[in-house]
Amino acid sequence: MDVLLIGGLWLDGSAWDAVLPALAERGHRPVPLTLPGQGDGRSSATLAEQLAAVVAAVDAAAGEPLLVAHSAACTLGWMAVDARPQGVAGLVLVDGFPHADGQVYAEWFPPRDGVVAFPGWEPFEGPSSADLDEELRARIAANAVPVPADVVLAPVRLTDERRYGVPVTMLCAEASPEDVRGWVAAGAAPEVSRMERIEYVDLDAGHWPMFSRPAELAALIDTAAART
Repeated sequence: MDVLLIGGLWLDGSAWDAVLPALAERGHRPVPLTLPGQGDGRSSATLAEQLAAVVAAVDAAAGEPLLVAHSAACTLGWMAVDARPQGVAGLVLVDGFPHADGQVYAEWFPPRDGVVAFPGWEPFEGPSSADLDEELRARIAANAVPVPADVVLAPVRLTDERRYGVPVTMLCAEASPEDVRGWVAAGAAPEVSRMERIEYVDLDAGHWPMFSRPAELAALIDTAAART
């Protein structure tokens, strides 16, 4: 199966390098995406352009691809499902919830000079980064790409309710599946609460498992592909 890999804020396609061999060994064709404005040098890129890039990759895939979306890009992956509800095999959410229609895409860090730069590790101390050694922290920070303001401040647009029938696997890294289910039941993720075919799966990792647990992440992606 074609597996389209979408990194969250500050990540380009190279973030998935350690995951690719393990997916290929399992018979998949992994396709890491470098989004407009996140690795191509275009600080003026928009969320609409990022969505168009993901949809183009879906349309170019051999058969129905599996989407894998990380962190803030869980919303981008969900928007692509909304755009192609009958064109994807499923969606894997890696440590993130998709936002609902009308919400701001990624409001957590205010832009400065038109971009949101990587803020350093202080905001992510604790379970988010506990599994990252100093070498990995230095490498992630060195390769982090500032994200255009027109991406992070854009409103999310969702229009096709067929998205709720697409199979979804939520990989719960920083919290247990039980905790995540509780948050969803309490109203923390309205889009997730309406998903009709969702599995909650434990992933013993922090927020960036593509760096810290690439083999385990690939294995869980493979299992998710088999469920579709």
